[in-house]
Amino acid sequence: MAERFGGKYSPGAGKAHGIEPEAQVDPAGARSNLLFVPGAILAVTGFFGGPTVLALSLAGAASWTLAAWLTREGLRAEGAYNARSVARRPALPRKMLGSVLIGGGTFLGALAHGTDVIGSALYALIAAVLHSAAFGIDPLVNKTADGADTFQSDRVARVVDEGEAHLKRMTDAIARTGDRKLIARVERFQATARALFRIVEDDPRDLTAARKYLGVYLMGARDATVKFATLYTRKRDAQARADYEALLDDLEKDFAARSETLLLDDRSDLTVEIEVLRDRLAREGVRPE
Repeated sequence: MAERFGGKYSPGAGKAHGIEPEAQVDPAGARSNLLFVPGAILAVTGFFGGPTVLALSLAGAASWTLAAWLTREGLRAEGAYNARSVARRPALPRKMLGSVLIGGGTFLGALAHGTDVIGSALYALIAAVLHSAAFGIDPLVNKTADGADTFQSDRVARVVDEGEAHLKRMTDAIARTGDRKLIARVERFQATARALFRIVEDDPRDLTAARKYLGVYLMGARDATVKFATLYTRKRDAQARADYEALLDDLEKDFAARSETLLLDDRSDLTVEIEVLRDRLAREGVRPE
């Protein structure tokens, strides 16, 4: 008989039938926020020159600000990409575009402060290279599961992307309530859902069995969360809160049970493969020590 898997990421390992969510660290960090400072300084100093200086400075500041925003979003996209075993590369290379815009903003800023074109171009090149060295480039290839073809991996990545979009909508909606306990409760359900994501990513063959959970059930959870948050922000209805938490409990149990079933099926498949391999080795005259 297949044994139940245990451990940190196993269903039921956390509280209330789910997985206790880990502390989320923003992949962008403070360093990307520092990129907004030069643009602000450039915009302010532009007011102390003539109209040409002001125009060049504001254009350079806008380029720096857009580059800072793209870099921050690129780091977050890369963090999400790295956290998954199956993922599509970001459609927009945000960090690399950020390097180009950093170079453009530096070129305009140098021109505004009296540097000639060649000197400004050199400053721009140096700034772009330093930005790229500091933040790296965007992921350029899709990540696929071992033993799965590109079509299967793309299907899984697409479904998981849709699931993550539903979870993000839940996060945004429940945040409007300002209730930390509710926010933590939703995060715990999301951790359980993401555990199912990881199982499907590791073995795309499980997608068919889990698709209803990653699509219909998550969409329902999203819609229920949006409606509850709208109601709860207007009126702190205790009964509505109890009903919503009961819904999360039921969904969490269902997701955990589905994850456990898929893990047990995978273990059973592995056991069969091991027995087949042993029989084949025995026929070939190979005996384990």
